[in-house]
Amino acid sequence: MTITPARPSMRELQEREHGVGHDYAKGSPHIRHHTIRDRLITGLHGLVQQVIDRNGQCRVLELGAGHGTFTDHLVAAGAQVTVTEMSMPSVLFLRSRFDRNTNVTVIHDKDGTAAYQAGPVDAVVCISVLHHIPDYLGTVKRLVDQIVPGGAFLSAQDPLWYPRRTRVSIGLDRNAYFAWRLGQGQLSRGLATRMRRLRGVYDDSNEADMVEYHVVRDGVDEEALREVLATTFEDVEVQRYWSTQSGLLQAVGERFFPPTTFNLVATKRR
Repeated sequence: MTITPARPSMRELQEREHGVGHDYAKGSPHIRHHTIRDRLITGLHGLVQQVIDRNGQCRVLELGAGHGTFTDHLVAAGAQVTVTEMSMPSVLFLRSRFDRNTNVTVIHDKDGTAAYQAGPVDAVVCISVLHHIPDYLGTVKRLVDQIVPGGAFLSAQDPLWYPRRTRVSIGLDRNAYFAWRLGQGQLSRGLATRMRRLRGVYDDSNEADMVEYHVVRDGVDEEALREVLATTFEDVEVQRYWSTQSGLLQAVGERFFPPTTFNLVATKRR
């Protein structure tokens, strides 16, 4: 009798990709490049301040915080932050990092549902998270239900929806990523991943395909997200920009290349 191995859970795949010693900054343009990072930090401070002005406090639910790069800035802006993380090594790192900070609570999200147990919040922040979630529209709808009136929602660093992008945009994006990957000394992994994606074949047991889930279903539909949020928030803004891992190609792309990535900010929850 042949026994088919069980497909790894998303938690297991996340822990393979983001295990002990994982460097979140290495492949994260929003952490690596100061132009993207500084713009995001400014946006977080502005969002927290706006919510405090309206509600008198800002309880933030931050999904998938990694090692807490932006958690620090949320706290510095005056927020109380509940963090969820699926990777246990990252949870342990976060708990150690914020052990003495009473404004940060870290929750291990074993199955992707922990955020829904956080209770009422003033803001939800998802930085480089939505493209990891298969049903991101359904997830956002459930998260919005937890935001109190006057609150806000922010997502950042998600790939624009592929069908709305030009072939030039997609080609520049993929080639820039591939050039960066080759420079990391990961030739075999980069080639294998690239060949699977060119054939439209995805391995649901391989973290390279499933953790970056946007490759399975053509990015993230920023306009669909805007429509979902517009039913609940007074102001919804989509911010599109070029983003890639290479510092040189980032500098060039910011000036000359079409957008590949977006942030989304929704404020004044009705």
